[in-house]
Amino acid sequence: MFTALAEMFSYAFLVRAFIVGTLVSLCAALLGVSLILKRYSMIGDGLSHVGFGTLALATALNVAPLTVSIPLVVAAAFLLLRLSENSRIRGDAAIALISTGSLAAGVFIISMTTGMNTDVCNFLFGSILAMTRSDVYLSIGLSVIVLILFVVFYNKLFAITFDETFAGATGVRTGVYNMLIALLTAVTIVLGMRMMGAMLISSLIVFPALSSMRLFKRFKSVTVCSACVSTLCFFAGIIISYVYATPTGASVVIINIFVFLLFWAVNVFSVFMKEKRTAMGMASALCVLLAASCGSPGTVKPAGGASQSVVLPSAVDDIVSKNREAGVVEIKEKMFIAQTNDVYLNAEDYVGKTIRLEGLFKIEQYAGIDTPYCFVLRYGPGCCGNDGNAGFEVAWDKEISGEKPYPEIDDWVEASGELKYYEEDGYPYLYIALSSLKVLEEKGAEFVTQ
Repeated sequence: MFTALAEMFSYAFLVRAFIVGTLVSLCAALLGVSLILKRYSMIGDGLSHVGFGTLALATALNVAPLTVSIPLVVAAAFLLLRLSENSRIRGDAAIALISTGSLAAGVFIISMTTGMNTDVCNFLFGSILAMTRSDVYLSIGLSVIVLILFVVFYNKLFAITFDETFAGATGVRTGVYNMLIALLTAVTIVLGMRMMGAMLISSLIVFPALSSMRLFKRFKSVTVCSACVSTLCFFAGIIISYVYATPTGASVVIINIFVFLLFWAVNVFSVFMKEKRTAMGMASALCVLLAASCGSPGTVKPAGGASQSVVLPSAVDDIVSKNREAGVVEIKEKMFIAQTNDVYLNAEDYVGKTIRLEGLFKIEQYAGIDTPYCFVLRYGPGCCGNDGNAGFEVAWDKEISGEKPYPEIDDWVEASGELKYYEEDGYPYLYIALSSLKVLEEKGAEFVTQ
């Protein structure tokens, strides 16, 4: 177990995923208690559909997703609140109106621009393992702000959660704090979509709070328990995802369901035992009263007839020179796709480092280009099944003297060399400048899922 954890946290992208996921899980759990008690639990599902539409728009515009999604989802949250309070369209109808419209708009934008590709699956079901450093920093900053605001305004949020009318009568500005809840929820939804996706993010809000309510009745106890449950479920889910190569978001939800059923069973058992103790106590008291009044054999009736009983960047050249001093980065079979994606998403962390990986050797000849391109890759899930691949372009380092041969197509090879980049048609591309390329007799997995 400890070996698996050490191996797991040797990946930088998994460390980033764990930090962001823990903070987002905390935010969702804390807000989930108030949302459920105010009967706003489905607002998370509605806003996640809005988030899908905004992510589709950001992709079409080729801009940073979070910078577009956060303000638009916040605006949608305020609109939902306004519709629910001051319109004939109330509650679930308002959520259905905005969520389905946003989802349809998102699908329309994607189909007209990038097409229905694997990015749609990332939007719908989450892809926390594919986060850039800027996404991580922004997510951490916003999550900390959400947690601070929740703690600072805890008493006011508690007041409007249980009795909004009474809170308003005592001078609490209920409209402001309802908008604060909507704001914090919208930010949490957008951050959580990278982890859980549009289809699953509402589970982070609902399950921990519902589980805690099975055992606790006080608001503070439920809130603290919900935060602990959410964090532990995320931690368990990401470990299961790593060990068994399962989707991260779905794994977290399954663990949350298991914990809910466990808490429900404990609650049922405690109620049964309480009722049993009550029945036994009543029977015992009845026996004592009967013995006191009738005089059981072998007992002494006290005087007076009374009975007695006991009862949780810099310039590229500078980056390259700094990274060259680092050790070898080995792209392993487990988490092959995720680790490869991390290299492309956070290239500034890897350019100049030595990369080593195993895979199939491929040569591609493109129309209009004389020089063929060589790749080392493995196959993985794509937009239509097992039609995707992940790997790197490779070429012999120009600094190595002499002609270096390439192996046959589909040979299983181990490639090692410095990660470099070049520009073509104004776009930067990464490749491995080979220092060695060995054909191996023992093959690994040609198809990988993570």
